[in-house]
Amino acid sequence: MSKADRLAIIGGGNLGISIAEGLLAAHYIQPSNLIITRRKVSALDTLKVQGVITSADNADAVNNARIVVLAVKPKQVADVLSPVKNFWQPGQVLVSVVTGVTITEIQALVGPGVTVMRAMPNTAIAIRQSMTCISAKGASETEQNEVLNIFNQLGKAVIIDEELMEASTVLGACGIAYALRFIRAATQGGIEIGFDSNTALMIASQTAKGAAALLLENGQHPEREIDKVTTPQGCTIVGLNEMEHNGFSSAVVKGVIASHKKIAKIH
Repeated sequence: MSKADRLAIIGGGNLGISIAEGLLAAHYIQPSNLIITRRKVSALDTLKVQGVITSADNADAVNNARIVVLAVKPKQVADVLSPVKNFWQPGQVLVSVVTGVTITEIQALVGPGVTVMRAMPNTAIAIRQSMTCISAKGASETEQNEVLNIFNQLGKAVIIDEELMEASTVLGACGIAYALRFIRAATQGGIEIGFDSNTALMIASQTAKGAAALLLENGQHPEREIDKVTTPQGCTIVGLNEMEHNGFSSAVVKGVIASHKKIAKIH
């Protein structure tokens, strides 16, 4: 079995497992070509029974895969990478999904010859609907396309400058919570106008999903789609104007900026 065909995931926590399960569900990779590691390897038994190679040996994973995904906690990066530094070979690609650790910092731990990239997915990766932002300083076009292809199996992915990775955390990862808060508020409004809570939640959730799908599939600006449902003197424009009078758009923009200021201070 060729090392070039294998992909390894170092860190079999929630994110690492979600990536593995998503790639298997998409039929992107054969189970026997996927390696995932965790200190408590028994926690990976659900993947093992599917044919995935599970291990507690990070060095073995690095030695047997060309593309390696690092999915550990930020405080664990040095402890995980330092012991395997001598196992890396030129031509390998390391993709870090670790928040807040730069390409330069990781490169110092793996040495020259290894291409280091960063990827920032969100929690929707668990259902293959993630928005993943990837930074690829020093990576070839072929390597970038390979990593894009991996994360496009798990939702949608885009290449951005590394300087925007913190901003992508806010818009893409914190953004999940922002969208859910809108759905919660719409659900509460639905209850007030007569729906039971379960029905209101289903209507609000599916409507939000449909709105996002319109933009993604048609490539339109939101206002183009809004115009289609705002008839003169209609109920939609009355509701939209009431929301704007109460600062809806301004509140969302301010929230995004506040989250970005917070993460900038942390890092």
